[in-house]
Amino acid sequence: MESFTLIILGITSNLAHKNLLPALFALDQKGLLPKSMHIVGVARRELSSNEFHDLIAGTLPTNAESQQKEGFLSRFHYISGYFEGMESGEKNLYSKLKKFLDSHGEACDNKLYYLATYPNLYPAIFFALDKFGLNTQNCGWVRLMIEKPLGSNLETAKALDTLLHKYFSEDQIYRMDHYLGKETVQNLLTFRFANSLLSPLMNKDYVDNIQITASEKIGISGRGGYYDLVGALRDVGQNHLLQMLAVATMELPQGFSNESITKERIKVLGSLVPKPDRVVFGQYNGYLYEDKVSPESKTETFFALETEINNDTWKGVPIFLRSGKSLDQTFTQIVIVFKKPSDKLFSHLELSSEPNILTFKIKPEEGIAFSILTKKPDIKFRLQSNLLEFHYPEQSIIPEAYEHLLHDALIGDPTFFTDAAEIEAEWSFIDPILTKKQPIYVYEPGSPGPEEATKLLSSTGREWI
Repeated sequence: MESFTLIILGITSNLAHKNLLPALFALDQKGLLPKSMHIVGVARRELSSNEFHDLIAGTLPTNAESQQKEGFLSRFHYISGYFEGMESGEKNLYSKLKKFLDSHGEACDNKLYYLATYPNLYPAIFFALDKFGLNTQNCGWVRLMIEKPLGSNLETAKALDTLLHKYFSEDQIYRMDHYLGKETVQNLLTFRFANSLLSPLMNKDYVDNIQITASEKIGISGRGGYYDLVGALRDVGQNHLLQMLAVATMELPQGFSNESITKERIKVLGSLVPKPDRVVFGQYNGYLYEDKVSPESKTETFFALETEINNDTWKGVPIFLRSGKSLDQTFTQIVIVFKKPSDKLFSHLELSSEPNILTFKIKPEEGIAFSILTKKPDIKFRLQSNLLEFHYPEQSIIPEAYEHLLHDALIGDPTFFTDAAEIEAEWSFIDPILTKKQPIYVYEPGSPGPEEATKLLSSTGREWI
Protein backbone atom coordinates (compact mmCIF):
# COMPACT_ATOMS: atom_id res chain seq x y z
CA MET A 1 0.00 0.00 0.00
CA GLU A 2 1.25 3.48 -0.86
CA SER A 3 2.10 5.74 2.04
CA PHE A 4 -0.33 8.55 2.74
CA THR A 5 -1.59 10.99 5.35
CA LEU A 6 -5.00 10.56 6.96
CA ILE A 7 -6.52 13.86 8.08
CA ILE A 8 -9.41 13.43 10.54
CA LEU A 9 -11.44 16.60 10.80
CA GLY A 10 -13.30 16.31 14.08
CA ILE A 11 -10.82 14.04 15.86
CA THR A 12 -12.42 14.80 19.26
CA SER A 13 -15.91 13.70 18.12
CA ASN A 14 -17.79 10.71 19.49
CA LEU A 15 -17.75 9.16 16.02
CA ALA A 16 -13.96 9.28 15.85
CA HIS A 17 -13.48 7.88 19.36
CA LYS A 18 -16.12 5.16 19.18
CA ASN A 19 -15.51 3.83 15.67
CA LEU A 20 -12.72 5.39 13.69
CA LEU A 21 -9.75 5.30 16.07
CA PRO A 22 -10.31 1.70 17.31
CA ALA A 23 -10.59 0.59 13.66
CA LEU A 24 -7.33 2.34 12.76
CA PHE A 25 -5.59 0.70 15.71
CA ALA A 26 -6.85 -2.73 14.60
CA LEU A 27 -5.57 -2.13 11.05
CA ASP A 28 -2.22 -1.01 12.47
CA GLN A 29 -1.89 -4.18 14.56
CA LYS A 30 -2.64 -6.30 11.49
CA GLY A 31 0.14 -4.58 9.55
CA LEU A 32 -2.29 -3.02 7.08
CA LEU A 33 -1.09 0.57 7.46
CA PRO A 34 2.13 1.79 5.77
CA LYS A 35 4.98 2.31 8.22
CA SER A 36 5.53 5.93 7.17
CA MET A 37 1.85 6.89 7.29
CA HIS A 38 0.87 10.00 9.26
CA ILE A 39 -2.46 10.65 11.01
CA VAL A 40 -3.37 14.30 11.55
CA GLY A 41 -6.14 15.03 14.03
CA VAL A 42 -7.95 18.33 13.60
CA ALA A 43 -10.34 20.00 16.06
CA ARG A 44 -11.08 23.38 17.61
CA ARG A 45 -9.87 22.52 21.10
CA GLU A 46 -6.35 23.58 22.00
CA LEU A 47 -4.40 20.54 23.22
CA SER A 48 -0.77 19.94 24.03
CA SER A 49 0.95 16.97 22.39
CA ASN A 50 0.70 14.97 25.63
CA GLU A 51 -2.97 15.87 26.12
CA PHE A 52 -3.75 14.82 22.55
CA HIS A 53 -1.91 11.50 22.87
CA ASP A 54 -3.68 10.80 26.17
CA LEU A 55 -6.99 11.48 24.42
CA ILE A 56 -6.19 8.99 21.65
CA ALA A 57 -4.80 6.42 24.10
CA GLY A 58 -8.13 6.48 25.93
CA THR A 59 -9.87 5.08 22.83
CA LEU A 60 -7.59 2.05 22.51
CA PRO A 61 -8.23 -1.45 23.93
CA THR A 62 -7.26 -1.68 27.59
CA ASN A 63 -5.54 -5.03 26.99
CA ALA A 64 -3.25 -3.67 24.25
CA GLU A 65 0.45 -3.78 25.08
CA SER A 66 2.13 -0.47 25.86
CA GLN A 67 4.59 -0.97 22.99
CA GLN A 68 1.73 -1.42 20.55
CA LYS A 69 0.04 1.74 21.81
CA GLU A 70 3.24 3.76 21.66
CA GLY A 71 3.91 2.70 18.08
CA PHE A 72 0.38 3.68 17.07
CA LEU A 73 0.45 7.01 18.92
CA SER A 74 3.73 7.95 17.22
CA ARG A 75 1.81 8.29 13.96
CA PHE A 76 -0.40 11.08 15.34
CA HIS A 77 -0.10 14.84 15.04
CA TYR A 78 -2.57 17.48 16.16
CA ILE A 79 -3.65 20.79 14.66
CA SER A 80 -6.23 23.04 16.29
CA GLY A 81 -8.29 25.78 14.72
CA TYR A 82 -11.65 26.79 13.29
CA PHE A 83 -13.08 24.69 10.46
CA GLU A 84 -14.65 27.86 9.08
CA GLY A 85 -11.16 29.31 8.55
CA MET A 86 -11.92 32.28 10.81
CA GLU A 87 -8.32 32.92 11.85
CA SER A 88 -5.86 34.63 9.53
CA GLY A 89 -2.21 34.11 8.64
CA GLU A 90 -0.19 31.41 10.32
CA LYS A 91 -2.97 30.82 12.88
CA ASN A 92 -5.40 29.71 10.17
CA LEU A 93 -6.20 26.01 10.48
CA TYR A 94 -5.70 25.27 6.80
CA SER A 95 -2.49 27.27 6.64
CA LYS A 96 -1.12 25.15 9.49
CA LEU A 97 -2.34 21.97 7.81
CA LYS A 98 -0.71 22.87 4.49
CA LYS A 99 2.56 23.72 6.24
CA PHE A 100 2.54 20.33 7.99
CA LEU A 101 1.81 18.41 4.79
CA ASP A 102 4.45 20.31 2.81
CA SER A 103 7.07 19.49 5.43
CA HIS A 104 6.44 15.76 5.69
CA GLY A 105 7.56 14.51 2.31
CA GLU A 106 6.12 11.86 0.03
CA ALA A 107 3.69 10.43 2.56
CA CYS A 108 1.71 13.67 2.30
CA ASP A 109 1.37 13.55 -1.49
CA ASN A 110 -1.49 11.07 -0.95
CA LYS A 111 -4.18 12.43 1.35
CA LEU A 112 -7.38 10.96 2.77
CA TYR A 113 -9.74 13.38 4.51
CA TYR A 114 -12.23 11.86 6.93
CA LEU A 115 -15.00 14.27 7.95
CA ALA A 116 -16.20 13.45 11.46
CA THR A 117 -17.94 16.85 11.68
CA TYR A 118 -21.49 18.09 11.36
CA PRO A 119 -22.60 18.43 7.70
CA ASN A 120 -23.31 22.16 8.13
CA LEU A 121 -19.52 22.65 8.22
CA TYR A 122 -18.96 21.00 4.84
CA PRO A 123 -19.25 24.15 2.67
CA ALA A 124 -16.67 26.03 4.73
CA ILE A 125 -14.31 23.03 4.90
CA PHE A 126 -14.48 22.31 1.16
CA PHE A 127 -13.99 25.98 0.28
CA ALA A 128 -10.93 26.25 2.53
CA LEU A 129 -9.37 23.00 1.26
CA ASP A 130 -9.78 24.30 -2.27
CA LYS A 131 -8.45 27.77 -1.42
CA PHE A 132 -5.24 26.30 0.00
CA GLY A 133 -4.88 23.72 -2.78
CA LEU A 134 -5.37 20.82 -0.37
CA ASN A 135 -7.85 19.02 -2.63
CA THR A 136 -5.66 18.91 -5.75
CA GLN A 137 -4.11 15.69 -7.05
CA ASN A 138 -0.92 17.06 -8.60
CA CYS A 139 1.57 14.77 -6.85
CA GLY A 140 -0.65 11.97 -5.56
CA TRP A 141 -4.24 11.03 -4.85
CA VAL A 142 -6.70 12.90 -2.63
CA ARG A 143 -9.80 11.15 -1.26
CA LEU A 144 -12.69 12.26 0.92
CA MET A 145 -14.75 10.08 3.30
CA ILE A 146 -18.11 11.30 4.58
CA GLU A 147 -21.02 9.48 6.18
CA LYS A 148 -24.64 9.96 7.06
CA PRO A 149 -26.64 12.06 7.20
CA LEU A 150 -26.23 12.54 3.44
CA GLY A 151 -29.07 15.01 3.12
CA SER A 152 -32.42 15.08 4.90
CA ASN A 153 -34.53 14.55 1.76
CA LEU A 154 -34.05 14.21 -1.99
CA GLU A 155 -33.62 17.95 -2.52
CA THR A 156 -30.90 18.37 0.11
CA ALA A 157 -29.16 15.18 -1.03
CA LYS A 158 -28.91 16.58 -4.54
CA ALA A 159 -27.63 19.89 -3.15
CA LEU A 160 -24.93 18.04 -1.19
CA ASP A 161 -23.90 16.15 -4.30
CA THR A 162 -23.61 19.44 -6.23
CA LEU A 163 -21.45 20.85 -3.43
CA LEU A 164 -19.20 17.76 -3.38
CA HIS A 165 -18.61 17.88 -7.13
CA LYS A 166 -17.76 21.56 -7.01
CA TYR A 167 -14.55 20.64 -5.17
CA PHE A 168 -13.97 16.91 -5.77
CA SER A 169 -14.35 14.47 -8.66
CA GLU A 170 -16.53 11.41 -8.22
CA ASP A 171 -13.55 9.04 -7.96
CA GLN A 172 -12.34 11.03 -4.93
CA ILE A 173 -15.62 10.77 -2.97
CA TYR A 174 -16.32 7.84 -0.59
CA ARG A 175 -19.84 8.04 0.86
CA MET A 176 -19.94 5.71 3.81
CA ASP A 177 -22.76 3.52 5.10
CA HIS A 178 -20.99 1.35 7.66
CA TYR A 179 -23.55 -1.46 7.31
CA LEU A 180 -22.04 -2.20 3.89
CA GLY A 181 -18.81 -2.90 5.75
CA LYS A 182 -20.32 -5.47 8.10
CA GLU A 183 -18.96 -8.96 7.58
CA THR A 184 -22.32 -10.72 7.29
CA VAL A 185 -23.74 -8.13 4.90
CA GLN A 186 -20.73 -8.69 2.63
CA ASN A 187 -21.09 -12.44 3.20
CA LEU A 188 -24.59 -12.14 1.74
CA LEU A 189 -23.03 -11.79 -1.70
CA THR A 190 -20.96 -14.93 -1.18
CA PHE A 191 -23.79 -16.96 0.29
CA ARG A 192 -26.17 -15.98 -2.51
CA PHE A 193 -23.93 -16.08 -5.55
CA ALA A 194 -21.18 -18.58 -4.70
CA ASN A 195 -23.66 -21.37 -3.88
CA SER A 196 -25.87 -22.86 -6.58
CA LEU A 197 -28.26 -24.11 -3.88
CA LEU A 198 -29.67 -20.70 -2.99
CA SER A 199 -29.59 -18.49 -6.10
CA PRO A 200 -32.46 -20.23 -7.96
CA LEU A 201 -34.72 -19.88 -4.90
CA MET A 202 -34.36 -16.12 -4.37
CA ASN A 203 -37.42 -14.90 -6.26
CA LYS A 204 -41.19 -14.50 -6.07
CA ASP A 205 -41.81 -18.16 -6.94
CA TYR A 206 -40.22 -19.40 -3.72
CA VAL A 207 -40.10 -16.49 -1.25
CA ASP A 208 -43.23 -15.57 0.72
CA ASN A 209 -41.91 -12.41 2.42
CA ILE A 210 -38.77 -10.61 3.55
CA GLN A 211 -38.26 -8.95 6.94
CA ILE A 212 -35.43 -6.66 7.97
CA THR A 213 -35.19 -5.54 11.58
CA ALA A 214 -32.83 -3.24 13.49
CA SER A 215 -33.94 -3.27 17.11
CA GLU A 216 -32.20 -1.57 20.04
CA LYS A 217 -32.79 -1.72 23.77
CA ILE A 218 -31.15 1.65 24.35
CA GLY A 219 -32.89 4.97 23.86
CA ILE A 220 -31.38 7.93 22.06
CA SER A 221 -28.37 8.00 24.43
CA GLY A 222 -28.02 11.74 24.88
CA ARG A 223 -28.37 12.47 21.17
CA GLY A 224 -31.59 14.44 21.54
CA GLY A 225 -30.33 17.51 19.69
CA TYR A 226 -29.56 15.41 16.61
CA TYR A 227 -32.19 12.71 16.87
CA ASP A 228 -35.18 15.00 17.33
CA LEU A 229 -34.39 16.61 13.97
CA VAL A 230 -33.98 13.29 12.21
CA GLY A 231 -36.10 10.44 13.60
CA ALA A 232 -35.80 6.69 13.14
CA LEU A 233 -36.71 6.50 9.45
CA ARG A 234 -34.06 9.01 8.39
CA ASP A 235 -31.53 7.78 10.95
CA VAL A 236 -31.41 4.10 9.95
CA GLY A 237 -34.25 3.39 7.51
CA GLN A 238 -33.14 5.53 4.59
CA ASN A 239 -29.63 4.12 4.71
CA HIS A 240 -28.81 0.97 6.72
CA LEU A 241 -32.03 -0.97 6.19
CA LEU A 242 -32.38 -0.07 2.52
CA GLN A 243 -28.76 -1.01 1.86
CA MET A 244 -29.26 -4.39 3.53
CA LEU A 245 -32.40 -4.90 1.44
CA ALA A 246 -30.53 -4.02 -1.76
CA VAL A 247 -27.74 -6.52 -1.07
CA ALA A 248 -30.23 -9.24 -0.11
CA THR A 249 -32.37 -8.89 -3.25
CA MET A 250 -30.07 -7.62 -6.02
CA GLU A 251 -29.60 -9.56 -9.23
CA LEU A 252 -26.35 -11.35 -10.05
CA PRO A 253 -23.78 -8.66 -10.97
CA GLN A 254 -21.89 -9.12 -14.24
CA GLY A 255 -18.64 -9.13 -12.30
CA PHE A 256 -17.12 -8.46 -8.90
CA SER A 257 -16.49 -4.80 -9.47
CA ASN A 258 -17.71 -1.53 -7.99
CA GLU A 259 -19.53 -0.63 -11.20
CA SER A 260 -21.36 -3.97 -11.53
CA ILE A 261 -22.32 -4.39 -7.87
CA THR A 262 -23.39 -0.77 -7.41
CA LYS A 263 -25.46 -0.95 -10.60
CA GLU A 264 -27.49 -3.87 -9.21
CA ARG A 265 -28.02 -2.17 -5.83
CA ILE A 266 -29.31 0.93 -7.62
CA LYS A 267 -31.73 -1.17 -9.67
CA VAL A 268 -33.33 -2.54 -6.50
CA LEU A 269 -33.53 0.82 -4.75
CA GLY A 270 -35.03 2.43 -7.85
CA SER A 271 -37.71 -0.29 -8.04
CA LEU A 272 -38.95 0.02 -4.44
CA VAL A 273 -42.60 0.96 -4.13
CA PRO A 274 -43.41 3.48 -1.36
CA LYS A 275 -46.68 2.68 0.43
CA PRO A 276 -47.45 5.59 2.79
CA ASP A 277 -50.66 3.85 3.91
CA ARG A 278 -48.67 0.82 5.10
CA VAL A 279 -46.46 2.60 7.64
CA VAL A 280 -46.51 2.67 11.45
CA PHE A 281 -44.65 5.32 13.45
CA GLY A 282 -44.07 5.05 17.19
CA GLN A 283 -42.45 7.02 20.00
CA TYR A 284 -41.33 5.49 23.28
CA ASN A 285 -42.93 6.72 26.47
CA GLY A 286 -40.43 9.10 28.07
CA TYR A 287 -38.84 10.34 24.86
CA LEU A 288 -40.33 13.81 25.40
CA TYR A 289 -38.33 14.12 28.63
CA GLU A 290 -34.98 13.37 26.99
CA ASP A 291 -32.39 16.14 27.00
CA LYS A 292 -32.72 18.57 24.05
CA VAL A 293 -35.98 17.00 22.86
CA SER A 294 -38.96 19.28 22.31
CA PRO A 295 -41.77 18.52 24.81
CA GLU A 296 -44.18 18.60 21.86
CA SER A 297 -42.02 16.51 19.54
CA LYS A 298 -43.69 14.34 16.90
CA THR A 299 -40.41 12.65 16.00
CA GLU A 300 -40.65 8.88 15.62
CA THR A 301 -38.32 6.57 17.55
CA PHE A 302 -39.83 3.53 15.83
CA PHE A 303 -41.12 2.72 12.38
CA ALA A 304 -42.44 -0.32 10.58
CA LEU A 305 -43.37 -0.30 6.92
CA GLU A 306 -44.32 -2.52 4.03
CA THR A 307 -42.95 -2.23 0.52
CA GLU A 308 -42.22 -4.38 -2.51
CA ILE A 309 -39.77 -4.43 -5.41
CA ASN A 310 -41.46 -3.73 -8.72
CA ASN A 311 -39.42 -6.00 -10.97
CA ASP A 312 -39.85 -9.40 -12.59
CA THR A 313 -37.93 -11.20 -9.85
CA TRP A 314 -39.70 -9.90 -6.75
CA LYS A 315 -43.00 -8.29 -7.78
CA GLY A 316 -45.75 -9.20 -5.31
CA VAL A 317 -43.42 -10.31 -2.49
CA PRO A 318 -44.18 -8.16 0.59
CA ILE A 319 -41.11 -6.69 2.28
CA PHE A 320 -41.32 -5.45 5.87
CA LEU A 321 -38.80 -3.10 7.46
CA ARG A 322 -38.74 -2.00 11.10
CA SER A 323 -36.42 -0.29 13.53
CA GLY A 324 -36.73 1.36 16.90
CA LYS A 325 -35.20 2.54 20.14
CA SER A 326 -36.00 1.41 23.71
CA LEU A 327 -37.33 -1.94 22.54
CA ASP A 328 -37.23 -5.34 24.25
CA GLN A 329 -34.20 -6.68 22.37
CA THR A 330 -31.06 -5.55 20.57
CA PHE A 331 -30.59 -7.33 17.26
CA THR A 332 -30.29 -6.67 13.54
CA GLN A 333 -31.21 -9.32 11.03
CA ILE A 334 -32.40 -10.03 7.50
CA VAL A 335 -35.03 -12.76 7.30
CA ILE A 336 -36.12 -14.55 4.12
CA VAL A 337 -39.35 -16.49 4.72
CA PHE A 338 -39.94 -19.12 2.05
CA LYS A 339 -43.32 -20.27 0.83
CA LYS A 340 -44.88 -23.36 2.34
CA PRO A 341 -44.64 -26.46 0.13
CA SER A 342 -47.56 -26.99 -2.20
CA ASP A 343 -47.50 -30.78 -1.74
CA LYS A 344 -49.23 -31.94 1.44
CA LEU A 345 -47.47 -35.22 2.19
CA PHE A 346 -47.11 -34.29 5.86
CA SER A 347 -50.19 -32.09 6.23
CA HIS A 348 -51.54 -34.46 8.88
CA LEU A 349 -48.55 -33.82 11.14
CA GLU A 350 -47.95 -30.95 13.57
CA LEU A 351 -45.47 -28.32 12.29
CA SER A 352 -46.06 -29.31 8.65
CA SER A 353 -47.10 -25.74 7.85
CA GLU A 354 -43.88 -24.23 9.27
CA PRO A 355 -41.97 -22.36 6.52
CA ASN A 356 -38.25 -22.60 5.87
CA ILE A 357 -36.61 -19.41 7.13
CA LEU A 358 -33.19 -18.08 6.14
CA THR A 359 -31.77 -15.57 8.64
CA PHE A 360 -28.71 -13.38 8.19
CA LYS A 361 -27.67 -12.27 11.68
CA ILE A 362 -25.94 -8.90 11.63
CA LYS A 363 -25.96 -7.93 15.31
CA PRO A 364 -25.08 -8.65 18.12
CA GLU A 365 -23.56 -11.88 16.79
CA GLU A 366 -22.92 -12.39 13.10
CA GLY A 367 -23.86 -15.55 11.24
CA ILE A 368 -26.36 -17.33 9.02
CA ALA A 369 -29.13 -19.74 10.03
CA PHE A 370 -31.54 -21.79 7.89
CA SER A 371 -34.49 -23.47 9.56
CA ILE A 372 -35.65 -26.78 8.10
CA LEU A 373 -38.08 -29.52 9.09
CA THR A 374 -36.73 -32.98 9.91
CA LYS A 375 -38.12 -36.16 11.39
CA LYS A 376 -37.95 -36.22 15.15
CA PRO A 377 -36.03 -39.27 16.41
CA ASP A 378 -38.89 -41.38 17.71
CA ILE A 379 -40.91 -44.51 17.01
CA LYS A 380 -43.76 -42.26 15.95
CA PHE A 381 -43.38 -40.22 12.77
CA ARG A 382 -43.23 -36.63 13.95
CA LEU A 383 -41.65 -33.43 12.65
CA GLN A 384 -39.30 -31.04 14.36
CA SER A 385 -37.70 -27.75 13.36
CA ASN A 386 -33.90 -27.64 13.19
CA LEU A 387 -31.28 -25.09 12.22
CA LEU A 388 -28.52 -25.42 9.69
CA GLU A 389 -26.26 -22.75 11.08
CA PHE A 390 -23.05 -20.99 10.16
CA HIS A 391 -21.30 -18.91 12.77
CA TYR A 392 -17.77 -17.62 13.19
CA PRO A 393 -15.69 -19.71 15.62
CA GLU A 394 -14.72 -16.54 17.46
CA GLN A 395 -16.65 -13.31 17.08
CA SER A 396 -13.44 -11.49 17.98
CA ILE A 397 -11.84 -12.43 14.64
CA ILE A 398 -14.49 -10.55 12.65
CA PRO A 399 -13.18 -7.23 11.32
CA GLU A 400 -15.33 -4.29 12.35
CA ALA A 401 -17.21 -2.48 9.60
CA TYR A 402 -15.00 0.59 9.92
CA GLU A 403 -11.91 -1.58 9.45
CA HIS A 404 -13.29 -2.91 6.18
CA LEU A 405 -14.27 0.48 4.83
CA LEU A 406 -11.21 2.41 5.96
CA HIS A 407 -8.99 -0.19 4.32
CA ASP A 408 -11.07 -0.08 1.12
CA ALA A 409 -10.78 3.71 0.96
CA LEU A 410 -7.02 3.51 1.53
CA ILE A 411 -6.55 1.13 -1.40
CA GLY A 412 -9.06 3.02 -3.57
CA ASP A 413 -11.83 0.38 -3.73
CA PRO A 414 -15.31 2.02 -3.63
CA THR A 415 -17.31 -1.23 -4.06
CA PHE A 416 -18.91 -1.12 -0.60
CA PHE A 417 -19.51 2.62 -0.57
CA THR A 418 -22.65 4.30 -1.86
CA ASP A 419 -22.77 6.70 -4.77
CA ALA A 420 -25.05 9.64 -5.51
CA ALA A 421 -27.55 7.61 -7.54
CA GLU A 422 -28.06 5.21 -4.63
CA ILE A 423 -28.58 8.04 -2.15
CA GLU A 424 -31.10 9.72 -4.43
CA ALA A 425 -32.98 6.46 -5.04
CA GLU A 426 -33.23 5.93 -1.27
CA TRP A 427 -34.63 9.42 -0.72
CA SER A 428 -37.04 9.02 -3.64
CA PHE A 429 -38.50 6.07 -1.75
CA ILE A 430 -38.46 7.69 1.71
CA ASP A 431 -39.75 11.17 0.85
CA PRO A 432 -43.37 10.16 0.01
CA ILE A 433 -43.55 8.27 3.32
CA LEU A 434 -42.26 11.21 5.35
CA THR A 435 -44.40 13.72 3.49
CA LYS A 436 -47.70 12.08 4.42
CA LYS A 437 -48.77 13.03 7.94
CA GLN A 438 -48.95 9.91 10.09
CA PRO A 439 -50.17 9.28 13.65
CA ILE A 440 -47.50 8.60 16.29
CA TYR A 441 -48.28 5.63 18.54
CA VAL A 442 -46.76 5.70 22.01
CA TYR A 443 -45.17 2.43 23.18
CA GLU A 444 -43.61 1.41 26.47
CA PRO A 445 -39.82 1.05 26.77
CA GLY A 446 -38.87 -2.62 26.85
CA SER A 447 -41.76 -3.63 24.60
CA PRO A 448 -41.54 -4.86 20.98
CA GLY A 449 -42.96 -1.51 19.84
CA PRO A 450 -46.50 -0.32 19.15
CA GLU A 451 -49.19 -2.94 18.70
CA GLU A 452 -50.03 -1.37 15.34
CA ALA A 453 -46.73 -2.75 13.97
CA THR A 454 -47.89 -6.27 14.80
CA LYS A 455 -51.18 -5.59 13.04
CA LEU A 456 -49.29 -4.41 9.95
CA LEU A 457 -48.20 -8.01 9.40
CA SER A 458 -51.20 -9.81 10.88
CA SER A 459 -53.41 -8.02 8.36
CA THR A 460 -51.57 -10.04 5.68
CA GLY A 461 -51.71 -13.31 7.65
CA ARG A 462 -48.07 -13.07 8.69
CA GLU A 463 -46.09 -12.32 11.84
CA TRP A 464 -42.73 -10.79 12.71
CA ILE A 465 -39.88 -13.26 13.01
